[in-house]
Amino acid sequence: MQLGARWRAGEEPHRGVPPVLYSAIAEQEAAHPAASAWTLTFLEGRPRCALDDAVTVTLDAAGSVVVEGGLGLTADRFSQGTATVEGVPDDGDDDWLS
Repeated sequence: MQLGARWRAGEEPHRGVPPVLYSAIAEQEAAHPAASAWTLTFLEGRPRCALDDAVTVTLDAAGSVVVEGGLGLTADRFSQGTATVEGVPDDGDDDWLS
């Protein structure tokens, strides 16, 4: 079992955070200067770092860093064409709705 933790924004990440996430964490702190704290949790064995309600930094199943906004996907995901305007992945399986 892995326990979560909290640390203040601007401080060194908690020792449970993999170093591969450090640069993304620093970038998000710079982008959200009013944020106060990070929360580290684990989902399916992967670290999930949430900066208040603003953004989440995590690893996908392949080990790549993923940054998601609090209410939807970030512009990085939009530019890759993997999300719709509403922030919901487009799996092409909603033709029955039209």
